[in-house]
Amino acid sequence: MADLFSNVTQIQWQMVVMWAIGGLLIWLAIKKEMEPTLLLPMGFGAILVNLPWSGAVNQTYPTGMEEGPIDVLFNAGIANELFPLLLFIGIGAMIDFGPLLANPKMMLFGAAAQFGIFFTLSLARFLGFSLEDAASVAIIGAADGPTSIFVSQFFHSNYIGAIIVAAYSYMALVPIVQPAVIKLITTKKERQIKMDYAASGVSKPVRILFPILITAIAGIIAPRSVALVGFLMFGNLIRECGVLGSLSQSAQKELANLITLLLGLTVSTKMQWQAFLNPQTLMIMGLGLIAFVFDTAGGVLFAKFLNLFTKKKINPMVGAAGISAFPMSSRVVHKMGLAEDPTNFLLMHAAAANVSGQIASVIAGGLIITLVSGAL
Repeated sequence: MADLFSNVTQIQWQMVVMWAIGGLLIWLAIKKEMEPTLLLPMGFGAILVNLPWSGAVNQTYPTGMEEGPIDVLFNAGIANELFPLLLFIGIGAMIDFGPLLANPKMMLFGAAAQFGIFFTLSLARFLGFSLEDAASVAIIGAADGPTSIFVSQFFHSNYIGAIIVAAYSYMALVPIVQPAVIKLITTKKERQIKMDYAASGVSKPVRILFPILITAIAGIIAPRSVALVGFLMFGNLIRECGVLGSLSQSAQKELANLITLLLGLTVSTKMQWQAFLNPQTLMIMGLGLIAFVFDTAGGVLFAKFLNLFTKKKINPMVGAAGISAFPMSSRVVHKMGLAEDPTNFLLMHAAAANVSGQIASVIAGGLIITLVSGAL
């Protein structure tokens, strides 16, 4: 009883706040089905690590230090960026680059929709974040959770917990955030633009060579991105080679699910109240939203710019799919197109832009690491 009373007296109001945040994440995962594979373990983990004298994290007792299992997992899988890279193998195995290979010009929108990253980097610096933390916050705009984890851990950011929560929360909010931004900067006439799609088969040699060439090109342009791009493209090569069907299925299902589960639970070690409950966390949530908004706007405005010089007009909504939130963003654009005109099918164009955004986001992560490391 004495031990129980002692533990109860150790409860602080900040812990209760983190329990509420954990409960909110669990509710969003279950009730709203918002990124449940990540938000549910993150929410439960937030409660787990904010219990007094929690045995899940490292604790110093009079008898010495006891290592908690979540911290062990963190050191084994996130501190060395292993979990995000393994997850990229699964993501790569899920992606069909066929629509992009059939319409390569869509690669431009993947690049344009990364504008929010660099805008947010400048804004975060203006607000007083260190260069490393500003870069880690800005990469939320990649709309790619593993890339956010990889970059923030590379720079040993003080705010990795808030960054990861923001990254996955806004990815889940793509169906809410993107339509609002798109409608704000486009006209109804622009949203009704129809785009022809001539289905053309992409040969197997092209599908096999594509991940190899992208890895080589990315390695030359941004050497720091090789790990990110390489693991993503390796997963895609497993998918496309045609002789590793069972491994491709394992990468897409068992590997991706297991790593996602461990990742969500493990990052909660950075959600202990001492590191999470501060004004910077609120600023990071705001900056993450700004990054998403400007990414979306960048892709849309770039499409509108191209329309000034082309005869065959591009539906500007397709540009918004250039962010890396695959495949949610392409589905959002497709549904918006159908809402404006039931005969307007934008899915293949949006999917092409969307998978190009997946490539562009990991290259952008590598560029950020290279540029910031060079400036330090």
